Amino acid sequence: MSKVKVGLVQMSCTASKPDNLNKAIAKIRETAEGGAQIICLQELFTSLYFCDVEDHDNFALAEAIPGPSTDALSSVAAELGVVIIASLFEKRAQGVYHNTTAVLDADGTYLGKYRKMHIPDDPGFYEKFYFTPGDLGYKVFKTKFATIGVLICWDQWYPEAARITALMGAEILFYPTAIGWATTQDEATNVEQYNAWQTIQRGHAVANGVHVIGINRVGEEAGVKFWGGSFVSNPFGTLLYQASHDNEENIIHELDLDKTDYYRTHWPFLRDRRIDSYQPITKRLIDGD
Repeated sequence: MSKVKVGLVQMSCTASKPDNLNKAIAKIRETAEGGAQIICLQELFTSLYFCDVEDHDNFALAEAIPGPSTDALSSVAAELGVVIIASLFEKRAQGVYHNTTAVLDADGTYLGKYRKMHIPDDPGFYEKFYFTPGDLGYKVFKTKFATIGVLICWDQWYPEAARITALMGAEILFYPTAIGWATTQDEATNVEQYNAWQTIQRGHAVANGVHVIGINRVGEEAGVKFWGGSFVSNPFGTLLYQASHDNEENIIHELDLDKTDYYRTHWPFLRDRRIDSYQPITKRLIDGD
């Protein structure tokens, strides 16, 4: 298929896991009714963003993948004939947890999962307390409508992750996200941070010649105002859509996947890569004598 309609669900969350799941399903239905074929939910959409504190009680939010949430979403995917990308808190085993995204195909088939590779640890984002770094490597999923790559939030800042996923054949890169402004910061700092977040992802689109989709939450939680601003970028970094910073939105946008061939042919960055010269990138730093 050359053209595919993607759906982005930007929403706020509460402390009730069942309510958040039901709300997400309702928004998936609305987005599917608007014609979306691949629908992506934001990072950790079944709960408040619990990583603002280090609290052992929050591990009770985790579940197996596949598990209850993927089972519910699988039924919805099959009923509506849509692909669903669902970011969840995974309990892999006693004491081992991951920040994981599951992909469900348009017939409800569970295609697999991607475990977040880059784990932050900043004030208000204490993810290293909860999440073991991913060990599945980078992943692509061949869905009914497109071959997609899924990365998660903090992965957004790493061009290596986008590059590898694109080289594996991803036609679209999706980034489920939970990121926002500290309410104590001034407006200039907030604007600068959002712009950096969007710019680097649009850079991944340019470097790899693929559409890039960022999906973020909205609402204020524990001193952080999640900045929304979900967006769609074409393969040359052009902003096709940007959501508001304050409101819930169901975004539907049609992508022309043939644009990848157009931009890669006219701006052949992949052709001109000097892969024989990149070995030093595997070092932490390149120290001088």
